[in-house]
Amino acid sequence: MSKRKLYAGSKLRELRVRLELTQKAFAEKLDVSLPYLNQMENNNRPVSAAVVLALAQEFGLDVTELSTGDAERMVVDMREALADPVFAEAVPPLADLRLAASNAPTLARAFLELHRAYRQAHERLASLDEVLGRSDSKVRPSPWDEVRDFFHYCDNYIDAVDRAAEHFAQSEAAQADIRAAAISHLSKSGIQVELQKVDALRSYDADGGRLVLSARSSAPTQRFQLLHQIALLTQNDLLEATLDLARFQTDEARAIAKIGLANYFAGAALLPYRRFLAAAQEHRHDLERLADLFGASIEQVAHRLSTLQRPGARGVPFFFVRVDQAGTITKRHSATRLQFARFGGACPLWNVHQAFERPGRFLRQLAETPDGVRYLCLARDVSKSGGSFHAPVRRYAIGLGCEIAHAEALVYADDMDLSRPEAYEPIGISCRICERRDCHQRSVPPLERPLSVDPDTREGLPYRIG
Repeated sequence: MSKRKLYAGSKLRELRVRLELTQKAFAEKLDVSLPYLNQMENNNRPVSAAVVLALAQEFGLDVTELSTGDAERMVVDMREALADPVFAEAVPPLADLRLAASNAPTLARAFLELHRAYRQAHERLASLDEVLGRSDSKVRPSPWDEVRDFFHYCDNYIDAVDRAAEHFAQSEAAQADIRAAAISHLSKSGIQVELQKVDALRSYDADGGRLVLSARSSAPTQRFQLLHQIALLTQNDLLEATLDLARFQTDEARAIAKIGLANYFAGAALLPYRRFLAAAQEHRHDLERLADLFGASIEQVAHRLSTLQRPGARGVPFFFVRVDQAGTITKRHSATRLQFARFGGACPLWNVHQAFERPGRFLRQLAETPDGVRYLCLARDVSKSGGSFHAPVRRYAIGLGCEIAHAEALVYADDMDLSRPEAYEPIGISCRICERRDCHQRSVPPLERPLSVDPDTREGLPYRIG
């Protein structure tokens, strides 16, 4: 397994500026020379173990913050963008991408925005989109993608909203029965809650003071929709202030993000941070046990586990993903070093695709990415009935996992041989940025490898990777 040196220059600068310290004063507190600090802040040197210890002792810094954040995500995103054939051979080496993500993150984000705009314009032209005939044909990022990136680069943790939801769930009534507490809260505001056999999960009539929930939906879904409505009604100022800070480019993106923030509140109220974290640790992250304790669904529990990144009270860093039957990623988040492809599907060797074949069961997988990092991966189908024979069934599978260093904290690691190298399945992110030479499921050649073609020999692929 590879051990990557820790370069965290931008994090060091952010901390120093936040503390209003000069480089000289900061260097003295860290017991290093001024030139050495300058080199670390500019990523010319890695952060040493002694400096990490000093940061924890002198400033109470959660040192995991140094190794997480935007840089690694942006490196993966840039590598995927550069896999676009439009760049041909003009592809910078991986070391340059890491320097750009660490030292010039604003430039890196601008590049990603530019590529996303190009890709969207290209797709519109390819499908004969009417955009060329409109006067307002300025290409903007998809509102959906813009919102997804907002949560992605927030580490899927919105502190103010999370704490507001936890405060709501702290009342004695909410701890006893969150559903009854939510209905009572709405009733005090003059809103009557009704259950009807309708298709819409939630329908709110502001003029009539009536909230209708679908009686066909599951109990966890009904609780979630109640809390979502409470977020919209009681936390509007907080949600709007958060949206103001995000500075979305379109009204559509802002509207989608507001729904996302209300969903975040609902999930955080249903699974309040400290109580849920304590229960997760006590029960070794047993998803079924946690779902039963909190009256939530398996998917709600898995998604919440991936958001437990509150500074000073972090849980196990998880990745979480949901895919449809075509392999398209519909939800994604990672608090680990594993990142997901922005475009297209996930690696076909990953066990999340097998979950559709074995419904109702948790699938376990030991996996290793090309950078040598090993993971414990879980997968399960979460298909959702439409409520009648003729109604369509929505079929999804979820994946949840953590780096192998945290595996012992999961009940799912029991009886698995974590020390045997042969037990780990080689997986990647997407074929264009996966450097494996011998993958039997490869769909396209890797970006940074030369190819050789021998017309007289045919193996698994029509080319060999150099």
